[in-house]
Amino acid sequence: MFKKILIANRGEIACRVMATAAKLGVRTVAVYSEADANARHVQMADEAVLIGPPEVSASYLKADTILEVVRRTGAEAIHPGYGFLSENAGFAEKCAKAGIVFIGPPADAIRAMGLKDAAKALMVKAGVPVVPGYHGEDQDPDLLAAEAEKIGYPVLIKAVAGGGGKGMRSVHSAKEFPAALASAQREGQSAFGDARVLIEKFLTKPRHIEIQVFADTHGNAVHLFERDCSLQRRHQKVIEEAPAPDMPVAMREAMGAAAVAAAKAIGYVGAGTIEFIADVSNGLKEDAFYFMEMNTRLQVEHPVTEMITGQDLVEWQLRVAAGGELPCTQEDLSISGHAFEVRLYAEDPANDFLPATGQLLRLRPPREADGVRIDTGVREGDTVTPFYDPMIAKLIVWDETRDMALQKLSASLDDYQVAGVATNLAFLGNIAGHPSFAAKDLDTGFIERFKADLVPGPLAPTEEEMALAVAHLLLEREKGHKAARAATNDPYSPWDDLTAWRPNDTGHDDFKFEVDGSEITVHVVYEKGGFLLELPEVPLHVHAELAADGSLHADLNGHKIDAAVVTQGAKIIVMTTGRQVEIARVVDDFDADSAEGGAGAITAPMPGKLIQIFANAGTRVSKGDPLVVLEAMKMEHTLTAFKDGIIEDVFFEVGDQVDEGTVLVRLESEETA
Repeated sequence: MFKKILIANRGEIACRVMATAAKLGVRTVAVYSEADANARHVQMADEAVLIGPPEVSASYLKADTILEVVRRTGAEAIHPGYGFLSENAGFAEKCAKAGIVFIGPPADAIRAMGLKDAAKALMVKAGVPVVPGYHGEDQDPDLLAAEAEKIGYPVLIKAVAGGGGKGMRSVHSAKEFPAALASAQREGQSAFGDARVLIEKFLTKPRHIEIQVFADTHGNAVHLFERDCSLQRRHQKVIEEAPAPDMPVAMREAMGAAAVAAAKAIGYVGAGTIEFIADVSNGLKEDAFYFMEMNTRLQVEHPVTEMITGQDLVEWQLRVAAGGELPCTQEDLSISGHAFEVRLYAEDPANDFLPATGQLLRLRPPREADGVRIDTGVREGDTVTPFYDPMIAKLIVWDETRDMALQKLSASLDDYQVAGVATNLAFLGNIAGHPSFAAKDLDTGFIERFKADLVPGPLAPTEEEMALAVAHLLLEREKGHKAARAATNDPYSPWDDLTAWRPNDTGHDDFKFEVDGSEITVHVVYEKGGFLLELPEVPLHVHAELAADGSLHADLNGHKIDAAVVTQGAKIIVMTTGRQVEIARVVDDFDADSAEGGAGAITAPMPGKLIQIFANAGTRVSKGDPLVVLEAMKMEHTLTAFKDGIIEDVFFEVGDQVDEGTVLVRLESEETA
């Protein structure tokens, strides 16, 4: 076994690898960018080395810099995690030439599977079924359009070097094809340095099922069963589970055999995933699955496989890379129970899942015990930046049956508390609680089909939640004034009394909130040991206290509630079990900039680079017309006109970097113009 390894990655996967390394007595070296100087993975490592500025091209993708760190620190091997350099054949070759072990497959295997078109041709030779489509070298747009017609709409355009949904577009008509092709090519070029695409038949009711494979240098290869990753948004996975629901034994065996055959066909070594698409329009059938691609690395969703097999896949990686044999034969492996993984992201489901940035003002996961596991690379107080993937954590649960595991997942999501950035937490909870998900009615169109249920809009606060917000404000104010009084020469001065004491009146305060466009005033009357809140529906006698960890323990007319409340400017976030609501406080001297930049403004929803501009001053546009394309976090986001009108002004040019909230285009109504 190695004595020291370098982890050429960041975030939760770097922390995940370090946990197993520590268990095995292997010392770890972290690399970090300037933006990650105080990151969790830096603090977990035995030593850490700065490698450059925040941009990945100048830090985490600098292969020569990372190899130099290996030499300086005396590490024997590099674990690439996933993303970044994990599927870079050139990097694997550089490691081999430098005498450094790359904890992954050989460069030839990465190269064989790295291009989707070549990989599918190889799978055809190996007897693995593939989706009908065009995988040729000729990239003439007219030829590609003709091939799409030949395949028959709907079709899927995929970057040949793609992954994670980047460079992928579903197209339902010939009219849509040219724009979708151009967008997929741009995104492929930006994310992978390769604009080539392939065209495939788009299955109308598919399930995304993948097989975990593992091989060593001694000729052994096994599969560790399947994962169902059908629930996706923007072609990226949201929830994964293992085993796949209702998987027939014959189909599991056929897919497992095909996956092992695929791995052996390319001389694979280490952890890999063979991804299949299964046509479930007539249920799961033994012969109704097709090879999509192979990921030549550990997958984000590997923990669900670990939970149902009892194996540590990172430990397998280290042992195989060190020259050892696989710890198990195929006959040794079996499935136990059921596991789910959900990806908690800083993103806004109500705004087309656009990534969000900001400080994690509160981050309290459920307790890790009894089949509940948290994989994360951030802590409370950390900042989600625009430079990297906005994943906050992975929540993984296991239980004896799918129904029991799903109940545990729902309960764990109810206990999660995150505030400071927009997240998909409520969205995940809505999926876990959806009757069709419980009924195993799964396919890749699930989220779009039930979007109205899963993203229902902001919750309106209850009167109890408004009372909790007021209680928090009063207790925080009292805590601050107690500290100030303690520092004075007269701590008992009545002028510092916060109970609004008056010589000829009952002490009271007023708090104003905006709810559903209406202003609501909560009148507070101070009582012994608490206060009375006069709310629109019912008066509440409140007794409350703040715990050391920031939690709020309250008694509202005899109803005892534990909550957490976070203030963010004029916004108050109230978190109770299974609910998180935002309440806007009306403060007379609060003067926030308009988030919309004024009437008619099209603003950047997140920091990014403008890569295409369709709008010109004086041009007449219709509602829904594309105006600009913003590239952020390696994905393209098209901003459209929200009404009919005339472009008054365009403030930036292609190539400009813009901040979140920046006004990009101003649109006038035709009548005004």
